[in-house]
Amino acid sequence: MVERDWVGERFAEHQDRLYAVAYRMLGSPGEAEDAVQEAWLRVSRADTDQVENPGGWLTTIVARVCLNMLETRRSRREESAGALPDEPQAQHASIRPTGQAGPEDEALLADSVGAALMVVLDALAPAERLAFVLHDVFAVSFAEIGPIIDRSPTAARQLASRARRRVQGAAGASDAARSAKREIVEAFLAASRGGDFAALLELLDPDAVVGDLRGGQEVASFFAGRAQAARLALVDGVPAAVWSHLGRPKAVITFTVDDDKITRIDVDTDPEQIRDLDIIILPADDEERR
Repeated sequence: MVERDWVGERFAEHQDRLYAVAYRMLGSPGEAEDAVQEAWLRVSRADTDQVENPGGWLTTIVARVCLNMLETRRSRREESAGALPDEPQAQHASIRPTGQAGPEDEALLADSVGAALMVVLDALAPAERLAFVLHDVFAVSFAEIGPIIDRSPTAARQLASRARRRVQGAAGASDAARSAKREIVEAFLAASRGGDFAALLELLDPDAVVGDLRGGQEVASFFAGRAQAARLALVDGVPAAVWSHLGRPKAVITFTVDDDKITRIDVDTDPEQIRDLDIIILPADDEERR
């Protein structure tokens, strides 16, 4: 009973930090609460005789719970895939396929980065996300992070560094994510999914081109009712659309815009080119408002 009381007291003492870790790892208040609850179940059954640093021990446990949840989430996403709409039977030489938030007072999750950062965090591999969040946000050493993800401290440092570069890129991409071109691309995808021919015509230049298709009427007819599985994205920092299968980008749709009209659409399905692209999937406006 004495040991259980000690565990309960230590858990209560660090509970706010544990929730903060889980929240930044998972990006969801509900999932963060579930993770903390699962951590408590593990803690309450654990042998605490060898525990010298309760805070570090508890952080390790909740981090492992979050890692499992992230890996489960990732595998579920990879199991689900939409259908890629038929594409024009033409050469798409110029198309390049691409590839949550904590308290407002946290610098990492500040409005200057906003949704773009959280999307980047969500796109990181679970081990990358854990290494970055624990080290850069909570100052956990790589010596402690390594065993959590079954890596050496050096490998954990490399994962955090890779994640940091993506996160820093999100700040620079935030302006592009809110640009007029993003609004045009997003409107095009919405009109395409909804089969809104008139809206597509309004967005397209009369001389718009996609593959062998020429003219706004022909391009609008082709895209009406399509793009069901395409997602708004930043490809090398530029608003575009991406279709993924089993969690991997398979096609990138890029748009040339002049005077607020789409003049050209390219579709790139070359795996080699896509692999070299920096792709950030963006939330739609209605997702950001949730």
